[in-house]
Amino acid sequence: MSLDTPLARAAEAAINLKLGTTETFPAPKATRVITIANQKGGVGKTTTAVNLAAALAKHGLQILVIDTDPQGNASTALNVDHRVGTPDVYSVLIEDQDFSEVIRQVPEIENLFCAPATIDLAGAEIELVSLVAREYRLQKALAKYLEFHKNKYGKNLDYIFIDCPPSLGLLTLNALVAAQEVLIPIQTEYYALEGLGQLMNNVNLVTKQLNPELKVSTIILTMFDSRTNLSQQVAQEVRKHFGDIVIPTEIPRAVRVSEAPSFQQTVITYDPGSPGAQAYVKVAKEFALRHASVN
Repeated sequence: MSLDTPLARAAEAAINLKLGTTETFPAPKATRVITIANQKGGVGKTTTAVNLAAALAKHGLQILVIDTDPQGNASTALNVDHRVGTPDVYSVLIEDQDFSEVIRQVPEIENLFCAPATIDLAGAEIELVSLVAREYRLQKALAKYLEFHKNKYGKNLDYIFIDCPPSLGLLTLNALVAAQEVLIPIQTEYYALEGLGQLMNNVNLVTKQLNPELKVSTIILTMFDSRTNLSQQVAQEVRKHFGDIVIPTEIPRAVRVSEAPSFQQTVITYDPGSPGAQAYVKVAKEFALRHASVN
């Protein structure tokens, strides 16, 4: 007789993950490039990028995370070297280095790769201004790498997630031009929708002038606290305003999710049975099913 309780499900999930018996999520028919953006800081943007990527990779999909934030938090969480002097996204955007010389395999997660960011990226905003086709540099470098990856590993990448800095400068613009979709994390707190209008306007401008394919396809609610009316109200307001593009599962405010990066891990590997890890796995499955159904 099995117990169907949250604790029992979490324990079973942790055991399955360790034994490698997790189910395989459906893959999209072609590589999907998704920019994770929100110029408001502290909304769980990087946390969502690395944990969604790790959850999809752990369930059989080929994933690349491109860290375009000079703080390099995604690189830290994925345990990829990003000390000064390390070949990184700056090398690609400014020095025309190939992504194949920059991208690294993420330790402990077989199907997950990362293009790291170093502090050198902090100067890229200024240096990009004078370069030819400055908005398209990431897009062109990425297109070249996709063929290389297929030849080296014998299969296409399924998803590429581009983690952006909390601003709407040239780094974020490059990420929007390179992508087909935008994923926006929104925290379920008082100022949740502050600045979102500006982001949506920028996405619309990029769609009209630089990248006709771009659309906002996914919103993920983060830092959700089911005990408070405020979280419930904000979640309800976001769903009312944005409809079906909002993923049904919320990401709870959880200590383990916050702790994991200090151990250079995602919560998916740090504590796979925790509520935060299980929420990200559930979100990843919903996300994968959506993309499989529209391709």
